[in-house]
Amino acid sequence: MMPAGKSDGPEAHIDRTAGDLEAVFDVPVRISVVLGRTKMPVSELLRLDTGTVIELDRQVGEAVEIFVNERLVARGEIVLVDSKLGVTMTEIIKPQ
Repeated sequence: MMPAGKSDGPEAHIDRTAGDLEAVFDVPVRISVVLGRTKMPVSELLRLDTGTVIELDRQVGEAVEIFVNERLVARGEIVLVDSKLGVTMTEIIKPQ
């Protein structure tokens, strides 16, 4: 048995606040949302023009992938917010 007020190991409870993260608030991260993917030859890519429709490998309503610094972290849905597109996270992907 451990003395009162002392704890070691993963079960130790540590109170954290947003202030504890202040050092990383200004660290830039790259966030990407992948609506879908497709493959095409360079010759077809060079013929793309404004208004060209590209068929992707996803269906309407299917979850989009959310990447942070090129690492898959979540899946979500596209939402409309004040006439702008946004993403709502529906599933957090846990690292393996």
